[in-house]
Amino acid sequence: MSDLVARTGRLQQRYEAGFRLVAGCIPFRYRNSNEEDDVNFEKVVEVLMINSTSGPGLLFPKGGWENDETVEEAAVREAIEEAGVRGDLLDFIGFYHFKSKTHQDEFSPEGLCKAAMFALFVKEELSSWPEQSTRMRHWLTIPKALQSCRHEWMKDALENGFCKWLEQNK
Repeated sequence: MSDLVARTGRLQQRYEAGFRLVAGCIPFRYRNSNEEDDVNFEKVVEVLMINSTSGPGLLFPKGGWENDETVEEAAVREAIEEAGVRGDLLDFIGFYHFKSKTHQDEFSPEGLCKAAMFALFVKEELSSWPEQSTRMRHWLTIPKALQSCRHEWMKDALENGFCKWLEQNK
């Protein structure tokens, strides 16, 4: 898989009403509980987060949604490029608005972004992926992930989007 390359640049970037359109996902898996006395052997949900390249805290994979792809394709691509995971993109969990300090441009001078976030059930962790030299993967329980989120909008996506979706889809 060494032929995977991350997309770069803004030529194909989508915009809508002054917002840069972004696609991302909350990758997750199930792990058996470590509780030896747990008679139900409940499965624990873990979410995958990656380090930020611009400061402390952890992130979910996300990035620009480009003109030649659907929003779902963009979310899957970002999971591969940034986190090195593949799986089943299950459901849309919501739109989240945020302001990017690093992505201000002529089409969105204030750096306003609108992120479409999805739940991604991880089936494969790649041994090699485009951003592995700058991104580390971290599997966390939901409470730990909530404490580790770098951005409030990602915490909102996890708590009020993903967790509600998970509860409805158990």
